[in-house]
Amino acid sequence: MITHIALSLIIAGLIPLTYAYANDSTWVQIDNVVYGAKPDERGPIGGGEAYVNIITSGDYTVEDLDDLIKSLSKSKIGDVVFIPGETEIDLTSRILIDQIILEVPEGVTLAGNRGYKGSKGALVRSDVLNTPVMISAAGPNVRITGLRIQGPNSKRYSDHHRRAFGFGGKGKEYYYKFPNSRGIQTEFSHLEVDNCDISSFSHAGIYLIKGNDHNIHHNFIHHCQYMGLGYGICLKKSSSIIEYNLFNLNRHSIAGAGLPGCSYVSRHNVQGDVSSSHCFDMHGGIDRGDGTTIAGTSIEIYNNSFWSIERSVSIRGIPQKKCEIHHNWFRSHRSITQAVKGSYGTEINNNAYGNNPTVEK
Repeated sequence: MITHIALSLIIAGLIPLTYAYANDSTWVQIDNVVYGAKPDERGPIGGGEAYVNIITSGDYTVEDLDDLIKSLSKSKIGDVVFIPGETEIDLTSRILIDQIILEVPEGVTLAGNRGYKGSKGALVRSDVLNTPVMISAAGPNVRITGLRIQGPNSKRYSDHHRRAFGFGGKGKEYYYKFPNSRGIQTEFSHLEVDNCDISSFSHAGIYLIKGNDHNIHHNFIHHCQYMGLGYGICLKKSSSIIEYNLFNLNRHSIAGAGLPGCSYVSRHNVQGDVSSSHCFDMHGGIDRGDGTTIAGTSIEIYNNSFWSIERSVSIRGIPQKKCEIHHNWFRSHRSITQAVKGSYGTEINNNAYGNNPTVEK
């Protein structure tokens, strides 16, 4: 198992992900059937070194914030705005004073070269706790690739959550006085986020508010663990394929609001060994307080590998169409009841359990 120490070294950039996995597979084959997360031809789970779709140049090459803003404003469908090497773009003062958002126009790619010849990728960061959103897709068919996107809040702030919601707590209004942060956000369809290292956002690393056919793949998403929120990827009323990502140190690595139209396919992702709550979920009507039992429209969770001792999946209501959970490897759990919580409409079968895996049909 990749331990918390090993993952911390990966996060610090002291050892590459591929080395950490060299002696520990993320998938197992039993009776010629694959369980867990198996890398594909595009490169390693989590992206980085050996990822095959790395961009190394663009129509605009930028090395500072003013030039980045100007280039994004001029770019048009098909253009690539490229931030080379390990350039650092610090948004802190401009978010604090001007409330800027990096808006990527329709059909434009914002790229770094994470993994190319050992590059960590350009760093886009904010240290302002109140960072409503750093990067926004301002239209459909936006791609964000090869960047390190770092927010201001890697902590859990459990004490604040207890003061708000513990016995005799001060309540929801008090809780939301603490500012939130989000990394990438969209209300348009066909957002692609790949080969990025996304971390330290109190609300969500990626927030998919609306739009369909998003593809979030080959990213390392971590340290989004603020208590009460803390989502690696959060879907509100959107649909997405989420695949070949490495998650760790999030509260929920994938979370769905559960509204009608909220759907996702999660496949070939690895959940690391540290999570402050269950790892993947879909909220239900009881969470929203809307008087329904609806937990999204369609959920497919298959061929993922879970190392956290926390519950792997929690479906908190009844999906409108389906919820299918199969061919996952629940390495820290010995049974369905330990690994998954679901209700009517959630089908769970053909998963592998334990470090020396056995299959429960």
